[in-house]
Amino acid sequence: METAPTPTHCPYCALQCGMHLTPGPGGVEVTERADFPVNRGALCGKGRTAPALLSSAVRLTSPLVRSGGTLVPAGWDEALDRIAAGLTAARTGHGPDACGVFGGGGLTNEKAYALGKFARVVLGTSQIDYNGRFCMSSAAAAGTRAFGLDRGLPFPLADLPRTGCLVLVGSNLAETMPPALRYLTELRANGGTLIVVDPRRTRTAEQADLHLAPRPGTDLALALGLLHLVVAEGRTDDAYIRERTSGWGEARAAAMAHWPEHVERITGVPVPRLREAVRLFCAPEAAMVLTARGPEQQSKGTDTVGAWINLCLATGRAGRPLSGYGCLTGQGNGQGGREHGQKADQLPGYRKLTDPAARRHVAEVWGVDPDTLPGPGRSAYELLDALGTDVRALLLMGSNPVVSAPRAAHVEDRLRSLDFLAVADVVLSETAALADVVLPVTQWAEETGTTTSLEGRVLLRRRALDPPPGVRSDLAVLHGLAARLGVEKGFPTDPEEVFDELRRASAGGPADYSGITYRRLSEENGVFWPCPDTPHRPAPATPAPPHTDPATPVPVPPEATHPGTPRLFLDRFATEDGRARFVPVAHRPAAEEPDAEYPVLLTTGRVVAQYQSGAQTRRVAELNAAAPGPFVELHPRLAARLGAAEGDPVAVVSRRGRAVAPARITTGIRPDTVFMPFHWPGAGRANTVTNPALDPTSRMPEFKVCAVRLERAAPDVTPG
Repeated sequence: METAPTPTHCPYCALQCGMHLTPGPGGVEVTERADFPVNRGALCGKGRTAPALLSSAVRLTSPLVRSGGTLVPAGWDEALDRIAAGLTAARTGHGPDACGVFGGGGLTNEKAYALGKFARVVLGTSQIDYNGRFCMSSAAAAGTRAFGLDRGLPFPLADLPRTGCLVLVGSNLAETMPPALRYLTELRANGGTLIVVDPRRTRTAEQADLHLAPRPGTDLALALGLLHLVVAEGRTDDAYIRERTSGWGEARAAAMAHWPEHVERITGVPVPRLREAVRLFCAPEAAMVLTARGPEQQSKGTDTVGAWINLCLATGRAGRPLSGYGCLTGQGNGQGGREHGQKADQLPGYRKLTDPAARRHVAEVWGVDPDTLPGPGRSAYELLDALGTDVRALLLMGSNPVVSAPRAAHVEDRLRSLDFLAVADVVLSETAALADVVLPVTQWAEETGTTTSLEGRVLLRRRALDPPPGVRSDLAVLHGLAARLGVEKGFPTDPEEVFDELRRASAGGPADYSGITYRRLSEENGVFWPCPDTPHRPAPATPAPPHTDPATPVPVPPEATHPGTPRLFLDRFATEDGRARFVPVAHRPAAEEPDAEYPVLLTTGRVVAQYQSGAQTRRVAELNAAAPGPFVELHPRLAARLGAAEGDPVAVVSRRGRAVAPARITTGIRPDTVFMPFHWPGAGRANTVTNPALDPTSRMPEFKVCAVRLERAAPDVTPG
């Protein structure tokens, strides 16, 4: 009997591309799912090869426990008992905050919700955060500050090709989200223009009508210089500013201190190109700015994103059809992961942990006294930095900080110094290899659950096959641990039951999922939040092209009548007075500027065939063939000064450590800058070198800029 294909979604980036999965004797087959409007059937190489990770040959299928310095197979009862004992010992000896929890942006909404609840209800610890702090936190902080609400994109991706001008800041979308490249192609086919801001001439920059290549760490000055020109050339939308914003006077004064010639000296972008960018951005009726990790992963990332938002507000390009500011969320559930409780300062529904009303509401859903809920804890890097001292035991799910954290050698030392480390993962990552107990957990194709894409669309991933014997879900892990730690109820293993509780916990919050059900997600191809469980008459939707769904009326089932919210802010912003807030910001240097000892700037990023820390993609033969290892990208002039030829081993040295990888010489990067991808461990680990300096608001580390020097390395050094 032929198996029917299961409609589901890719396990990787925040596009959450639709796909069909069909198990068969030769393995699981991925086929096109053209009905999902985001990718319309297209998949990148990572999506096509994702079933390779379902093989028992590359993944964990038994719990492992440390015995005599070695990880050896064990039964589930022994493994869970050991974890419970390790957490109990830390809590008994040093208090609840001696237990830490570290989550991931790839966990489903259900798992992120249950993990946050486990930390606060079972362990009573404030020490919980997740790796999404390394990805979108600066944009989230800036968006909340300006608009009163953070949702990566306040409009559907379908709107991108229909705007007049799109500015991509620090995004190599062609490599990080390849199926989304068609939106840029369609934009230009429709007569729109594309501006790309990036110190490298990436595959995305090659698509642009205008490429601006600022010095790393100067995106804030660039945005302020553009706003200065908007004011000087009389291109502000004064009526919009008057009617829909507040704080313009102070923001305007701050921008006017960044005159074009001054900005050229800071950024290296010539004044004529600044003027051309302003002309292209202001000429059409509608325009958008989308930021990614380039401007966000800086010690001033929140202010940098705020400056780009100010540019949108000053020109009337927010809260209007086909216009606005958005963030290109990176991880598969980076949006939902930060909404439902695994972030240090938040409760489900994007509620603030310091808000008494929010604490009362969530505590009532959880059946606990709100006074027992701990307060905010440390941010991700600060939590990792405290391991082995204040935090003595750590439960880690779905993250690999040995490769992904800044100042990674130090973080690895901190992990080794713990009294106890437990890791739940699909594969034996570099972090899992350090653990006292490792738990094998189910993957995307073996479990049902929801994720929230970069456009705020809540989606249903469906189980397509059974996991191998010996593998359990993360929900089952938390259920088993909670029971061993004295909490018998409140941690169900059924994802739909968890989601129904999440709906109640989020009700009335900024990220309100209460009107969303598994049935709706299945029937409607996803639902955009906020979606309260109340009737609502939405604002008239802007017409969408035939292949998209956000503006198409959808039959709403009887259990909920709100249609969801594809487009935010069209009537008002989510602030108390409904106005967007300008925030005055000024350029300041990176935390670490080049000097005589470290004269070059390092920036980092991704390549198309690998993903995040590479723990999964490095186990896929086809992807490894396309991107087998790290490299150092540098300009020919810099290579000549170093005396390095293509492929020669080059050491990149900072105040924190040394990474070695082959030279890749190209004119597509600034002569004062080198680039390394961050997917590999070992000698080529880029994050050995990166700077953990934190943004004061978002607590985002400064991955994207640090001072380094280059050295010729010994030919026998093998990176990775």
